[in-house]
Amino acid sequence: MGADMKRTVRTSDGRTLAVKDAGDPAGPVVLIHGGTPNSRHLRLISYDRPGYGGSTPHPGHSIADCAGDVRAICAALEIDRLATWGISGGGPYLLASAALLPDLVAAAASLASDAPYAAEGLDWFAGMEEDDIAANQLLVTDPVAARAKIDKDREEILATSASELAQALGSFLSPADAAVLDEQMAEFLTYCDHEGLAPGSQGWWDDACAHVRPWGFQLSDISVPVLLLHGRQDKFVPFGHGQWLATHIPGVEARLLDGDGHLTLLAHRVGEVHAWLSERL
Repeated sequence: MGADMKRTVRTSDGRTLAVKDAGDPAGPVVLIHGGTPNSRHLRLISYDRPGYGGSTPHPGHSIADCAGDVRAICAALEIDRLATWGISGGGPYLLASAALLPDLVAAAASLASDAPYAAEGLDWFAGMEEDDIAANQLLVTDPVAARAKIDKDREEILATSASELAQALGSFLSPADAAVLDEQMAEFLTYCDHEGLAPGSQGWWDDACAHVRPWGFQLSDISVPVLLLHGRQDKFVPFGHGQWLATHIPGVEARLLDGDGHLTLLAHRVGEVHAWLSERL
């Protein structure tokens, strides 16, 4: 197992991306959108999306724009083939990589991803917690108030300790997710939130806006193998989003999981995802 390496990558438009490179330097490469778990015999790459952590903001970016960032990372690290997975808010970026980088991406796995906002045939808000419904509607109807809310929410998140996380998440925790939110996971999630939001709210703001605008690519453009996982007990991203994506991603292998929530995918399914991706590298 190689040591973790932190480095920066410069994009073609002059921005900086903070990148973490871990695992076996000679192993197959997996790029992660949205987290940094570990795995033997794989080389795992993750990065701060624009405006989070050590990465330069990219105001007004679309979901599709991440493809250029992934290409820049691969060029800088001399990677010509990789697999990739993304979870939750990282899911749409994962799908963009799959659609727009078929020369680089051998296979992709989507875990609890959002579906496109205003997708035809989907009630995007069905099954969503009331707080999330209000926040997303505010993004569309009153951007000034939405930005103020994100600033306020950031301060609350930065003030929340790992021991307070379960209480802070409240109604978002299904029984399945509450069961896996142990001390180790709470420390990991809190660390990720605090590191990502330390420089300010710009990254979160741009991310949130990108999710409720057109993504900039079509799911029908995906030609690489895709694994999709979504738990029926997910209260962070409604199960209906996973069902909709399962019918709109060409050739997808969908695993719609009755016993899983949102956090359970991180707790129990990452090894399964890495095994599936490794078989296609």
